[in-house]
Amino acid sequence: MNNLKRVVITGMGALTPIGNNAHDFWEALKKGQNGAGPITKFEASKFKTRFACELKNFNALDHIDKGEARRYDPFTQYALVAVAEAVKHAQIDFSALNRNRIGVIWGSGNGGISFFEEQVKEYAKGDGTPRFSPFLIPKMIVDIAAGIISIKYGLRGVNFSPVSACATSNTAIIDAFNHIRWGKADMIITGGSEAPITESAIGGFSAAKALSTLNENPEHACRPFDIKRDGFVMGEGAGALILESYESAIKRGAPILAEIVGGAMTADAYHLTSTHPDGEGAYLGMIEAMDEAGIRPDEVDYINLHATSTPQGDVSELRAAERVFGANPNASISATKSMTGHLLGAAGVVEAIACIMATRENIVPPTINTDEPDPLYANKFDLTLGSAKHRTVNYAMSNTFGFGGHIAVSIFKKFQQ
Repeated sequence: MNNLKRVVITGMGALTPIGNNAHDFWEALKKGQNGAGPITKFEASKFKTRFACELKNFNALDHIDKGEARRYDPFTQYALVAVAEAVKHAQIDFSALNRNRIGVIWGSGNGGISFFEEQVKEYAKGDGTPRFSPFLIPKMIVDIAAGIISIKYGLRGVNFSPVSACATSNTAIIDAFNHIRWGKADMIITGGSEAPITESAIGGFSAAKALSTLNENPEHACRPFDIKRDGFVMGEGAGALILESYESAIKRGAPILAEIVGGAMTADAYHLTSTHPDGEGAYLGMIEAMDEAGIRPDEVDYINLHATSTPQGDVSELRAAERVFGANPNASISATKSMTGHLLGAAGVVEAIACIMATRENIVPPTINTDEPDPLYANKFDLTLGSAKHRTVNYAMSNTFGFGGHIAVSIFKKFQQ
């Protein structure tokens, strides 16, 4: 195992409800800015949940041409925007590199759900004759964003799309990490995108009683760890990372932002949609990720919890964290979904960006909206309530969980030569 390569992050891109690039996203996180508001993408007055965390002041045509926009579902449009930022940030000249050694591992939980929904509605209005767009399948399938990214940049290395519901983009990051450290690629564009603010997605999650219904005060609706939490707030957007072998980054003089040193994928093996009450999969994932990183629990400085603001999910994750780190651990904890909402398959990568920036600036972003922390855990953890905290962050952990019991945990380290 001594021949495993070091893997570093050399570029980031973000498109989120609180910032349309990585810089603005991070600045908004530090300020505790909230992205929730009434749904504008469709008429939601008859829905139980009528709010979400939508993108603000975003027009795809400012970034991609009209022809591309027509061919791509919003989740792919979002992917291209975030990736373009990450490529620029990493100062990549693909023409000077071996594109056979550069890949794309990109995920989404729902893929082109908006275009699929649109096409089914059109069919239902007709006479039963199937008149579907020739773009239906390529706009809908989850893997298409990865394919389009590779086509755009001429990248012929590993190319696929993992799907693990809300753990998807963290799974993609871990897959990219492994491919590079095993020597199967020099560089991989990774991350995820999601465009789920649609009637069917909002309706479906609402029917599953997963969404908050605090319609009278949407900005306060996502309140992780709070005793009055009642569900998550849907979000949309994308995040992209450039993962690269240390040797490749040094050779081309790339800016190195952080190092990824551990990743684990486990399962709750418990329930279709609920997390295990004691967080069995989360416990195992955190232990395995730290073991791979070669660190002890007391060396973890920051944990970005999955913490969606659901009654069972938040508690089960804190139970798992207590088992791993003990009461009153060294680590500060926060739930950035309180600001961004839940980006489903794209959640893990934007939270990874938060972890990376925490190591760079020694700042833990806050958890907002939590007025009455669950008394079982209020005094056991530093939940970083209300405002960001300045502290040394050498190691940051990112937890993500998905329907079906999927668990993905990644660990980022402050970069040192």
